[in-house]
Amino acid sequence: MDHFMEEVVVKRNRTMQNIAHMFATITMFVAAVLGVFMLQVLLMDFSIMGLIETAVMIGIAVLLFLRRDRLKTEYEYTFTNGDLDFAQVFNNQKRKSLGTMRVKNVEVFGPVDSNNFRKLINMPGVKKRNWFLNRDAKLYFFYYQKESNKNIIILEPSEELVSMIRKYLPQGAYQE
Repeated sequence: MDHFMEEVVVKRNRTMQNIAHMFATITMFVAAVLGVFMLQVLLMDFSIMGLIETAVMIGIAVLLFLRRDRLKTEYEYTFTNGDLDFAQVFNNQKRKSLGTMRVKNVEVFGPVDSNNFRKLINMPGVKKRNWFLNRDAKLYFFYYQKESNKNIIILEPSEELVSMIRKYLPQGAYQE
């Protein structure tokens, strides 16, 4: 029997996220319009200062066009028979794979509010990845070593996903 579960983590209170996205969209539009007008003026009366101002306005518009979708970020966890895939989804349109992990290779798994997490996070040379959105959620961590690098991944899975992960963990890896 296959064990499969897919979970999408979204920000619970998205008011500020939506305001920031709308502000970025408006700013992008205004910067693009100003950049085009400044370009027309620059073609009639060239000046170095005008060129710099035009480049800045067009640059802001392009940068916001390329990056504003990152304001609406979600995380996706996909569990399939002991393999956990992580992805970051931007504005429900673009998907960036963050990696795959075999749960049987995890050394320690448990809730973030445990003493084990505090010990591990304070070790020197640990690379921490925060793949969660809601700080007030029940957060869990994975600690593993890959190529002599110490890694911690912090995420916010549901209790159902945690119980599924625990079935595939090595003996003694789950620590509360």
